[in-house]
Amino acid sequence: MPDVAKDPLKIDRPLVLIGLMGAGKSTVGRRLANRLKVRFTDSDDEIETAAYCSIADIFEKYGEIEFRALEQRVMNRLLAEGPLVLATGGGVFLNDEIRTRILASGTVIWLKAGLDVLAARTALRGGRPLLETGDPRATLEKLINERYPVYGEAHIIIDTDAETLDSTVDKIVEALTHHYTTSGTRP
Repeated sequence: MPDVAKDPLKIDRPLVLIGLMGAGKSTVGRRLANRLKVRFTDSDDEIETAAYCSIADIFEKYGEIEFRALEQRVMNRLLAEGPLVLATGGGVFLNDEIRTRILASGTVIWLKAGLDVLAARTALRGGRPLLETGDPRATLEKLINERYPVYGEAHIIIDTDAETLDSTVDKIVEALTHHYTTSGTRP
């Protein structure tokens, strides 16, 4: 296996991070992009830029259907931009059309975390419209039950429960190296 510090993987397609809110997509994504010397983009930030308002405001003013339509347009643009690490919103991979495009044009990495970890992480930060319920933990559990079977289509699955940020990045790089070696797919 190459020493990534000396010989980083050469990425020529998007690395798309999926997972529920609190899985670490943005934080891990920034570190992974830095390690691989490619650009990092967060699709939620791009959506807010395109809409000139926050995701919470989009949900409140226009609803989830309009948010998902904007999300699809932004994702189509980002997937065409070549090599980058792309952190996505938790629901983007549920859209059949987007999922098919992501799987075909990128390498999908699911940052998987358990309910306890997600509940603890999301409690530390607000601005998550789907968790603005009377019982955020129950909402997360429902999302796990709905989304994890679909997330399972990812090319690579990384369990983040007991990992540090750096060890998660190390695991991703190792898994990417293995994936590209065994699948014959170029990074």
